[in-house]
Amino acid sequence: MFLQLLPVSPPPQGNSRLRTTNPTCFCQSLSSSFSTTALAATGNRIRSSAAADINTHASPGKYHTLLTRNKEWASKTAHEQPNLFPALAEKQSPEILWIGCADSRCPETTILGAHPGDVFVHRNIANIVHHTDLSSAAVIEYAVKYLKVKHVVLCGHTFCGGVTAALGNKKLGVIDPWLMPLRQLREENHEVLETLDPKEAGLKLVELNVLQGVRVLKENPTIIEAMQDHGLEVHGLVYDIATGALQELEIKEPVTLAVSRVTAFKTVY
Repeated sequence: MFLQLLPVSPPPQGNSRLRTTNPTCFCQSLSSSFSTTALAATGNRIRSSAAADINTHASPGKYHTLLTRNKEWASKTAHEQPNLFPALAEKQSPEILWIGCADSRCPETTILGAHPGDVFVHRNIANIVHHTDLSSAAVIEYAVKYLKVKHVVLCGHTFCGGVTAALGNKKLGVIDPWLMPLRQLREENHEVLETLDPKEAGLKLVELNVLQGVRVLKENPTIIEAMQDHGLEVHGLVYDIATGALQELEIKEPVTLAVSRVTAFKTVY
C-alpha cells in the first residue's frame, strides 16, 4: 500500500541509464535476489548462533544441581516418611526459635540434624538483636506468642564476617548502620579486645555479641511474659565453623532478675 502511494516520475528523456522502476517489479526483483540457498545459509547461521547461546547459558551449574538434588530429596523423603509432607502442609509446631547469622556456613537445620518443621528461623548479618529491629521483633512475637515455642536460641559463629567488619573502621555502605550495635559493643569492650590478637578478638566479640543479644531478648515484653507464664528458655550458642560443634554460653541471669531489671525504672507522673 505504501508503494502504491509513492508518486511515479515520468520516464527520463534521452539515453540516460536511469529507468523507471515499477513498484511490483522492484519487489519481485528484491525478493528474487535472496535465493533459496542464501536464505538457508542465513537460517543455519542464526540457528547455530542461537544454539551456541543456549548451550552457554544452559550449562549445568550449582543452581541447577541443587534443583536436581531437591527433586531427589523430596522423592526420597516422601518414600521414607510418607506422612511428613502432608503433616507439614496442615500446620507447623516448632519448639525452637533460632536466631542466627545469614552466613552460608551455618545452616541451622543441617548442623542440628533437624527436619523440616523442627525449627522456626530468623537470620541476619552477624546475628544482631536490637530493640529497634522490626523484622526480628515480628518473628519473635509470632514464634513465641502464636507458635508457642519452648526455646529461643541466639547463635553466633566463629570467623564471622560481620564481626570482622565491626572490628575494623572501613566504610562498607548500607551495612554500616546495621553493624552499629556491634561497633558500639566493640567500643564498650575495647580495653579487653585491644589486648588480644585479631583472631582472639574476633572470637571474643562473637561471644559478647551473643551475650548482649540474649540480654536484649530477655527485655522483650513477649519473651518476658512467656518466661513467666510457661517457662520459655532463652539460650546463647556459638557455632565453631572449623569443627561443626556448638558451644553453649553460660547465661547466669535468672528470669526474676531479668524481669526486675526491665521493670526497675518507674515513671513518675
